Amino acid sequence: MENLTDEKIKELAIKANDIRMSIIEMLLEAKSGHTAGPLGMADIFTLLYFHKLKHNPEKPELEDRDRVVLSNGHIAPVLYATMAHAGYMPKEELLTLRKFGSRLQGHPHRDFMPWLENSSGPLGSGLSQGVGMALADRINNGVGTDKTIYVLLSDGEHDEGNTWEAVLLAGKEKLRNLIAIVDRNNIQIDGYTENILPLGDLLKKYEQFGWHAQEIDGHNFEEINNAINLAKAVYDKPSVIIARTIPGRGVSMFERDYKWHGYAPNGKEAVSDYKQALHELRTLGGKIRSEHE
Repeated sequence: MENLTDEKIKELAIKANDIRMSIIEMLLEAKSGHTAGPLGMADIFTLLYFHKLKHNPEKPELEDRDRVVLSNGHIAPVLYATMAHAGYMPKEELLTLRKFGSRLQGHPHRDFMPWLENSSGPLGSGLSQGVGMALADRINNGVGTDKTIYVLLSDGEHDEGNTWEAVLLAGKEKLRNLIAIVDRNNIQIDGYTENILPLGDLLKKYEQFGWHAQEIDGHNFEEINNAINLAKAVYDKPSVIIARTIPGRGVSMFERDYKWHGYAPNGKEAVSDYKQALHELRTLGGKIRSEHE
């Protein structure tokens, strides 16, 4: 289980910033889509696709690949941008987001892109899909399989009962090949999670349902990497990593404000805001490079 060198952390930080710029460019072109969640999850997606996953963009359907299941499909821009930067599709295609005839729908659609592991949209479904994959993998390959099923889901979708049914089943079946990563950004489309439907201590809740649980800084590459390493070393239960993230990460006017959850640049003032955001990220990219030189 490879640790991160200073050089690798620099590489990942630069890549995550490039992915954030791609997200803003996509939303500017589409004038539609979600902003806060994709920016907030860019570090985790970068660590997965550029350091942790067993995958091959040139052979995306290899049987022994790790699986990435995106449950909160509205953050699709970060998935598309990361996969494009990883070589699954041309980066130019990102500018077709949400356009008529595009493969890049507002929520991921596997029929259009077979290298996706699932179609998503209805919140609360992804963990059940991941549990099914983990069970199927164990049935087909036995307990010794080294394939990992990663499910990325939001804190807000824990309002959905289907999520907790999946949590219960995974704990009962002791699915050691399942790692859930929860985006604990404390917002949802109509407010802050603890005002809408308080979630309380998610770590303790998961532990009570038979999971190995950790809570980390979702923007710290070392913490993300170490948490995944520890999760993969647990052999008698599924693992959850509760990642505290800042919605809108990298753009000061977007950060921690729930209104940017689903806000998109579809007016003159909004377009100006997003152009300013792109400038801020470009400037940040230069700072990241200079700080690590």
